[in-house]
Amino acid sequence: MVNADRFRDSTQILLPAGALNGIRDELETRFTVTVRTEEEQVRIIGSPVEIKDAGDFLAMNGVTFA
Repeated sequence: MVNADRFRDSTQILLPAGALNGIRDELETRFTVTVRTEEEQVRIIGSPVEIKDAGDFLAMNGVTFA
């Protein structure tokens, strides 16, 4: 059976609040993802393929995440 944590990690990225300042609009335009602003973090949700590509985009724009 697939581990739920592993699946969740491949379908979302969690970032600190403010990490997408200046690039959120481009992220949402270029990729089919949902961006949710929560209390102290931003959650990017999408398919595993979109999350991988969005992660590459974030890295190219200097946004680091685990």
